[in-house]
Amino acid sequence: MKFLMICSYFPSVINFRGKLLEAIANQGYEVHVIAPDLADYSQDQQTLNNLGYHLHQVPMQRAGTNPLQDLKTLNALYHCIKTIQPDVVLAYTIKPVIYGMLAATLAKVRQRFALITGLGYAFSGVEEGRKISTFQKIVYGLYRRALKHSHKVFFQNPDDQALFQKLKLLNAYTPTVVVNGSGVSVKQFDVLPLPLNAQQQPKAAFLLIARLLIDKGIREYAQAAKIIKSRYPEVEFHLVGWIDDNPTAISQEELNQWIAEDRLKFWGKLNDVRPAIAESSVYVLPSYREGTPRTVLEAMAMGRAIITTDAPGCRETVKDGENGYLVPVKSVDALVDAMTKLIEAPQLISQMGQAARHLALSKYDVEQVNTHMLQEMGVIK
Repeated sequence: MKFLMICSYFPSVINFRGKLLEAIANQGYEVHVIAPDLADYSQDQQTLNNLGYHLHQVPMQRAGTNPLQDLKTLNALYHCIKTIQPDVVLAYTIKPVIYGMLAATLAKVRQRFALITGLGYAFSGVEEGRKISTFQKIVYGLYRRALKHSHKVFFQNPDDQALFQKLKLLNAYTPTVVVNGSGVSVKQFDVLPLPLNAQQQPKAAFLLIARLLIDKGIREYAQAAKIIKSRYPEVEFHLVGWIDDNPTAISQEELNQWIAEDRLKFWGKLNDVRPAIAESSVYVLPSYREGTPRTVLEAMAMGRAIITTDAPGCRETVKDGENGYLVPVKSVDALVDAMTKLIEAPQLISQMGQAARHLALSKYDVEQVNTHMLQEMGVIK
């Protein structure tokens, strides 16, 4: 039996789906992965090859909108899938879901599953009632065609599921399932002591880990840092991430300005985020929308209080006032208020961090999440 996973960003296979593939391999499946740009990630290639997985490269532009390039992607996926002849296909993120499901249907794969991990800029403004653009109409039409032939569609939060249903991207006959994100390894991301200040209380040290995109709330975080540091100069703000080719990415000049103003400590892109989480006491994600944010789960598992937005995918991770605070999207003032509460009552940082760890164990343990997915796909013995 062969299991095929299709993705658009090869490092995400290990970082986000590694435990899932391990569980699938343990069920006796021969594991195959299709992704673009394998040569750019030789270490990941070696890791997956050592596990006995079979890797296949296809051309795919993650953020491009050139229809000719996308046709090449569809054609390459079809021929690759025909060669592999998998029994089960799972695709995640927009292009693998759309073109992967279409190609798998043409190749007559018996079991086809789509995982919606987040919506991205193709859904920007839809819930606010803005007019749907021509680009969005094309994307939604492709989604309808692709998901029509999926045997099941997984969502990482109920809001995304509801929006797909509202936009009629799903037909009435395709089952849908909401899973608790990608889960988090509560063993790998174990609790570490909080950093302490001179009074031996939890130190106010905030952290954000993300691609440096506007819709991750990067600017709101930087603005809140400026305000807080004018009032509490000793408070620390940490930022982990990188600028990629997404249309909503901030500029290098903007980032350089924040660093020059000493608003935050910039770590750059990290393969292992645990040292940055260890240096922090509160994790902040002011995102406009997520699937289920993996970085929040990692920080929760390590016993950090959370401040995030009352937005799809984010709101599910916080019980407001218990393991952190929920703030409105794009509200710098609310973000500052939440941070101030924790700065002025450091005992809350410890209490909420313990509650966050408990929630990670009870709801987001990767073993539980993966077992649920395997059962829903029918690949568990």
